[in-house]
Amino acid sequence: MAGAYRTSFEFLETVGFAPDFSPAKPYRSWATEYVYVLVDEPEFISLQHILVMVIEQEDGSLSDPIVTKHWRQDWRFEDTDLHKYAGNGVWARTTPPEEEVVGTWSQAVFQVDDSPRYESFGKWQHHPTHSVWEGHETRRPLPRREFSVRDDYDLLLGSNRHTILPTGWTHEQDNLKMVVDEDGSPDPVTPFLAREFGVNRYERIIGFDFSAGDEYWEETGPFWSMVREKWAETFEAWDSVEFAATVDGESMVMTLFGKAMEIAGSGEFDAEQAEADIDALFERHVTGLTPADEQ
Repeated sequence: MAGAYRTSFEFLETVGFAPDFSPAKPYRSWATEYVYVLVDEPEFISLQHILVMVIEQEDGSLSDPIVTKHWRQDWRFEDTDLHKYAGNGVWARTTPPEEEVVGTWSQAVFQVDDSPRYESFGKWQHHPTHSVWEGHETRRPLPRREFSVRDDYDLLLGSNRHTILPTGWTHEQDNLKMVVDEDGSPDPVTPFLAREFGVNRYERIIGFDFSAGDEYWEETGPFWSMVREKWAETFEAWDSVEFAATVDGESMVMTLFGKAMEIAGSGEFDAEQAEADIDALFERHVTGLTPADEQ
């Protein structure tokens, strides 16, 4: 999964369940993306996606590279400590029995600001032509492509399939668009609005200059490492947490991106100040609900 890719994103509503259903406009996008290996251990792998885009301008010239930290995925072998999305900004620890996870790998997916998104587990199946992994169905918050344009449902209930090919890999998603109440229970009348199918294709490329992404990650990597560590500490201390992406008009993702750009622009990293900034953000945006020592 690591390396240089041309990545395309396609999502299509295939079935509607609401009486007044009208299919949403299909979503299509693409990008050039590099997947960096953060950790490569026998039983744990962490991969960071970074977008590096060059835009052709009106006069035919090319823009400077536009670098954006994208999502992250962590893979862990025979994982018995997972965190699943319950709804309404709440994530809760789940501990599948050891016999259930024998031979499996979990995949934890994180947002661009390293906040959690979803986590599941499944077995890799290896064939002469490809390898494939399928995870269990999980709830997940709305992606930006959805919450930026609509507010008529609350979360996705979906499953993933990853297929590794000689030329790259694909990520397929089968999602139900779900309506829940304040307790996270499905709406009794219309629990689902529609079914959506998505496919992201990662096609290996050569010759594209990803050096701007390399430079960004070299400069900001220590900062983002501290953000990851803060989330790890939070989930170690709490069995359930509530995350508010925006508080009093302050967006956690935009604040973190802004601080990372300051580091990238100056080339200077003050770890003590970064720790204070991150702690302050977590104080405002993340609330522990159930301590880890309470059963």
